Amino acid sequence: MRDIQASDAKTHLPQILDAVERGETVRITRHGRAIARIVPESDRRQAEIQKAVANIKALRLRTGKITVAELLSARDEGRRD
Repeated sequence: MRDIQASDAKTHLPQILDAVERGETVRITRHGRAIARIVPESDRRQAEIQKAVANIKALRLRTGKITVAELLSARDEGRRD
C-alpha cells in the first residue's frame, strides 16, 4: 500500500486511479494522518483473477506437466553462480 499526501492526490488523481486499476491500494494522508483509502473494485479484480487462473489452466493443458527438475532448471537459467 502506498501513502500519498492529500495535496499530491489532488494533483495526480489520474495516475493514482491508474495504479488502483492495476490492483494497488492507495492511502490518502493529511498532515501524516490517514484520512482515506482508494482500493480496487473487488468485482472487477475477482474477474481478472478468474481469467488469469483460466489462462494458466489452459496453458497447462497445452504444455503438459513438467518435472521438478525441469522447473528448477527453468528457475535457475541465466543465474550467475
